[in-house]
Amino acid sequence: MRHGDVDGSLLAFLPDGDREFLLTRGIGRSFAVNDVLLHQDDPSDHVQVVKSGWVRVSTVLEDGREIIYALRGPGDVLGELAALQGWTRTASVRAIEPVDVVQYSRSQFLAVLKDRHQVALALMSTMATRLREAERARVGSAALDVSKRLAHHLVELIDERGIRTAEGVEVRTPLSQEDIARQLGGSRRAVARALAVLRSRGVLSTGRKRIVVHRPEVLRSLTQI
Repeated sequence: MRHGDVDGSLLAFLPDGDREFLLTRGIGRSFAVNDVLLHQDDPSDHVQVVKSGWVRVSTVLEDGREIIYALRGPGDVLGELAALQGWTRTASVRAIEPVDVVQYSRSQFLAVLKDRHQVALALMSTMATRLREAERARVGSAALDVSKRLAHHLVELIDERGIRTAEGVEVRTPLSQEDIARQLGGSRRAVARALAVLRSRGVLSTGRKRIVVHRPEVLRSLTQI
């Protein structure tokens, strides 16, 4: 992928000239593992574009449960709704590995959108992509049990970030089983049980921060049941 940007991210939609223009209009910041980049309910309105590393996006519900609903990586924009609408932060963003971003004040980001129409169009494209993902997740959450949702989640991971090896398709993931459970809206026990069944059938194997899918065709078939 060009520049290593995540498919569907803001930078992935930009030609080289507009990409470089955007990245030179803010200030660089670095975050360590577990640092919080953005806080839920915070009134700040700055925007960040991820240059390297991955973060997780989560919301804490009224009952105290944390729901992880997105991973963001190189090329992704963070906090754009606060800049565009003046809203407080709807979610928290936490680094799951060392992360470098370019940060913009609200006025800086809006000036870029005004000066470079291609950046504005790219922002619309990435927001449309996220809306489609959110709708798909909503429908999936309502219609699928944990095992099927897990299979669907793993298929998306191997399609987006899978690397073919002699063993199968490998996915490096910084998420724990508890994180995956939160992302799927299920319990850690249910996710562990579903993974155990897939391991016992030789569909996949798991290790520290890695999943190897040995039989992707079986995994895909589970999403169709």
